[in-house]
Amino acid sequence: MSYGFRYIDMEAYSRRRHFEYFSGLANPYVGITANADITGLLGTVRSEGLPFFLTVCYCVSRAAEQVPEFRQRIAGGRIVEYEHCRTSHTVALEDGTYCYCDLDAAGDFEEYIRYAAAEQEKAKGANSLSETEEDALDKIFVSTLPWISYTGLINPTPIPADSNPRVTWGKYFKQDDKVLLPLTVLCHHALVDGMHIARFYELFNKEASRLAIMQAL
Repeated sequence: MSYGFRYIDMEAYSRRRHFEYFSGLANPYVGITANADITGLLGTVRSEGLPFFLTVCYCVSRAAEQVPEFRQRIAGGRIVEYEHCRTSHTVALEDGTYCYCDLDAAGDFEEYIRYAAAEQEKAKGANSLSETEEDALDKIFVSTLPWISYTGLINPTPIPADSNPRVTWGKYFKQDDKVLLPLTVLCHHALVDGMHIARFYELFNKEASRLAIMQAL
């Protein structure tokens, strides 16, 4: 399914100077790792027998949708803003490598889980790492390191720089009476500032809490 987009009017764009400055840097990315509270969400995942990765991926996608800057990309020196973005995540294969799987979180959660599980099986069969730049433009890149509760992460990025947000999470851990998930966000600074990333974290926590409550009803 394809979604619409619009080009930002650069003459009226309030961050035009910031866009021009950061677009010219060798490393134009801004990123942060912070712990997200998934106490309620993990309880729901366990009680309902839900796939943990896909549940978190759904919350990530829904949160990113609500931050316009996470839906913006640089194309031909201009800014294009998509109405909706897919996620592209890594799927582990039996030989220790991985492939990519694209998902759309536009539907409700129950529908998403069924659809996502089927798409992952299709992706394993295709075993592809290739995609054109145009095909990747509307995606948010997602990955996980479920073996490590890390405090920082460096993501590989291409030359020239792309403008797709990258969201990664590690192994959750207990701290006092909470379950925390190390969550990393990396974005192109020409489009995204710290307050936009902070908004994403806030929305992720809300989506995780909302999903835990909805599934408990």
